[in-house]
Amino acid sequence: MAQYVRDVMTPAVTAVRPDASLVEAAQLMRAQDIGDVLVAEDGRLIGMLTDRDITLRAVADGVDPLTVSAQSVCTPEPVTVRPDDTVSTAVTLMRTHAIRRLPVVENDLPMGMVSIGDLAQEQEPDSALADISRAAPDSWPGTFPT
Repeated sequence: MAQYVRDVMTPAVTAVRPDASLVEAAQLMRAQDIGDVLVAEDGRLIGMLTDRDITLRAVADGVDPLTVSAQSVCTPEPVTVRPDDTVSTAVTLMRTHAIRRLPVVENDLPMGMVSIGDLAQEQEPDSALADISRAAPDSWPGTFPT
């Protein structure tokens, strides 16, 4: 069983500029099939933006997602872990802060992401959450039926 975050994290980092529009961020999430992007400036993490943030902090308030920036809606200074932190540290942080994803940061630079699904696949591979996390995403035709 993995002991360190580096062993379970997704090493790829998807980020947007602070001034990127919510539409740009959402399109990137769709293209990458992910539910979050990091908000970074000069390679440094300044926030995390999730699909839920876009929905609850922007769309639900009726703001124009073409004119609102990622920085204005993201969670600033998100809780993070280091690659050398233990998996149990990541689990504790997720529980304490009721969060599903943690950016992995080293020397102020984003290195990856660890999600509750990553941890479930590692610690409880036969759990429903692990199965869901391994499953291919549902396909969406991109248009609403008429």
